[in-house]
Amino acid sequence: MTINEIQNEIIDEFAMFDDWMDRYELLVEYGRGLPPFPEELRTGQNLIDGCQSQVWFTASLQDGRLVYQADSDAILVKGIVALLLHVLNNQTPKDIVDADLYFIKEIGLQEHLSPTRSNGLAAMLRQMKLYALALLNQ
Repeated sequence: MTINEIQNEIIDEFAMFDDWMDRYELLVEYGRGLPPFPEELRTGQNLIDGCQSQVWFTASLQDGRLVYQADSDAILVKGIVALLLHVLNNQTPKDIVDADLYFIKEIGLQEHLSPTRSNGLAAMLRQMKLYALALLNQ
């Protein structure tokens, strides 16, 4: 699936819930589905600067596609991480660099996060795009 197709699915999924508490629960469910993150990757080098919670990200290029691994120690942030992985994992670096991640605004995510969580979201997105940019020409 393309990044936009995945984003549209997420928008439709979140549109089923009018109440933000239900949407938060959906985020938590996404987080519960996150694959286990290897303990040896929980290093300072893999921590995202700018996040209130601890968030670890790694990326590798496999068959021309970026494969991210990530985790957080906070349940809501873990859900946000899982949502970002759902959209950007297994996409080409070029598609990730060029992506307009409109789903964040469309589902109202950023406006329902505290300022520190919004800063963390921006930091996670920036790191994901930096990984893609670094691997663009490999």
